[in-house]
Parts: sequence; C-alpha cells; structure tokens
Amino acid sequence: MRKILAAAAVATAAAAALTGTAHAETNPACPGADQIGSTAYVKNNGTTVASVKQYAGCGKNYSYIYVWDSWIASHGRDFTLRTYVQTRPNLTHGYKTGARGQRELWSGGADTLDQCTRAHGEVDGSSYFLFAKTGERC
Repeated sequence: MRKILAAAAVATAAAAALTGTAHAETNPACPGADQIGSTAYVKNNGTTVASVKQYAGCGKNYSYIYVWDSWIASHGRDFTLRTYVQTRPNLTHGYKTGARGQRELWSGGADTLDQCTRAHGEVDGSSYFLFAKTGERC
C-alpha cells in the first residue's frame, strides 16, 4: 500500500511540474520590477510553448519569456530564445538572445517608460519559429 501511495505522490508531483503554468520570475537586473499588462502565449498548433510578459521597474521596461515544462518534455531543448521591448514603429529595445536550450530570458532594460511598449518573445527551434507579443501599454 505504501508503494502505491508513494507512486501516486510522485505521479502527482510530476504532473504538476509538467503544466508549466506556475513560475515565479524575478528580474536579476531589477528584483522589484512588476508585471504590466497581460501575459501573451507563444503557441504551436494550439499547444502553449512559452509565456511572454512585460515588466516595469528601476526606471525601465523589460520583456521576459519562459518556456513551459510541458513543451520541453515533448520537444527537448533544441531551441533558442529571443526577447525585447518593442515601441512604435516596430523599434526594438533591450534585445537579448539566450543560449541554446535556455528556458527563460530577460531583455535588457529599455528606457521606454514614456512610450507605448509591448514585450516580444521568440522560440526558434530547428524545425519551427514561434513568437508572441503582449498587448501594447501606454
């Protein structure tokens, strides 16, 4: 009976880990940055691949992308992340590229608090290129 309960506990923990929905992110350049606006989702044929968010703090805007555990479990880490803050007319600020297989990435700080901005995030795999943008914040 103990083996069955232990196996059930492990299965429950594994299922929770694969959802990829809960992740507490802290910006290493500005730990007090707060999310602004809603989260955008990078999708592939209806499957959620990653979350894209925009943050403001320390006098700057930041973009953030996080690849979900469930995507990594089924597709591996053969991808590269890119993220940046975008202003009109499609200008990029704080552009960063992650290492191959890196699962989360912060942009550099963008001096754009006085402009309309959105976060842009990309997941670039060997057989796919996916991206999402948050809604614009003014």
